[in-house]
Amino acid sequence: MRIRINSSAALWAVTAVVVLAGAGCASRGGSGGSQPAAAPAPAPAAPARGGAKAGMDAQGNVVDSSKVEAGSGRTVKGLNGYEGEITGNPARNSKFTRLQIGMSAKQVTDLAGPPTDQGAYVTGKAFIPFYFGSDRHRFEMTYKGQGRLVFAGGGMGEYTSGNLIWIIHNANESGYR
Repeated sequence: MRIRINSSAALWAVTAVVVLAGAGCASRGGSGGSQPAAAPAPAPAAPARGGAKAGMDAQGNVVDSSKVEAGSGRTVKGLNGYEGEITGNPARNSKFTRLQIGMSAKQVTDLAGPPTDQGAYVTGKAFIPFYFGSDRHRFEMTYKGQGRLVFAGGGMGEYTSGNLIWIIHNANESGYR
């Protein structure tokens, strides 16, 4: 008798085990409330030159949005008790200065207009069995010459909504993820 292994199913199983092992313990923290937490730290980046944080220059300007780490900016309290982060300095005539942490994706697009690019991704919390809290996925909008906006939450299967939790000001933003 010969056993056949479905290679794509095996790949998904291995990927799930690696993600669960890496994110399981770190994603269990929190206050227990239903409000989303601040953005999680992306993969560690190489230390920046001159003591500046990754993806930023010494003056606090974001030079590469994809390398900016959570905690690089200032933590703020926003609408309806949402906590979030604002990183970098706004570009001249920035549309982002009118935005507030906690705004819905619809409120943001009404003020800032449509993004140049957008996309969604899951967080480690998505792999916790029976976890029904917020922040299982993130939705990101990029605006050319303005920066990036990161949203957390939204409904099951609805990856284009949620509330604003991170504003990344970057006057050099290409507009594409």
